[in-house]
Amino acid sequence: MNLICESKILDDYLLELKEVNFSNPIIKAKTDELFKSSQTEIEKVKIAYEFVRDEISHSWDIQSKRVTCDASEVLAYKEGICYAKSHLLASLLRSQGIPTGFCYQRLMLFDTPEKGYCIHALNAIFFKSLNKWIRLDGRGNKKGIDAQFSIEEEKLAFSINEELEEKDYPVIYAKPHPKTVAILEEHTDALEMYNHNLPDSL
Repeated sequence: MNLICESKILDDYLLELKEVNFSNPIIKAKTDELFKSSQTEIEKVKIAYEFVRDEISHSWDIQSKRVTCDASEVLAYKEGICYAKSHLLASLLRSQGIPTGFCYQRLMLFDTPEKGYCIHALNAIFFKSLNKWIRLDGRGNKKGIDAQFSIEEEKLAFSINEELEEKDYPVIYAKPHPKTVAILEEHTDALEMYNHNLPDSL
């Protein structure tokens, strides 16, 4: 798929935002722990990605009602849905000067169209050393989901079935989509939010 940058200004993908608050002390402490100056760009992305994928629980997987949004909050509680986890990965990488954006897919919420659809969030990272954007999905693996760090071919959490009206949105956003942020800010029960209130289109 041909990805389309929302902004032609690469620095827009490095900005600190409310949701991507990398100067927060808890984020700074984690970046000091994860990263070293001797690491390459590719090594830093792999380390950050695998940390968010494996060490931050997906709220639905652990059946937690807690709703997290800002990166510092996601890190403090070590949980969040895909929207929140994408905020944390962007925060860790932007802190290192690695441009990181937000991408979305429209997926069936569960296993059939009758059960509805949802918007799923992942990240796109610009590798200066490769001169290309690569999508990575830090949702978290479990039975049936095996997302991996890969710079050769995408190994995302979900493949798209267009016949069932799923879709890949090609835009790489510089900021989290307002619809996804609003959902996190409006709800206090993650399970109820996930079951009934996730947006089904952008």
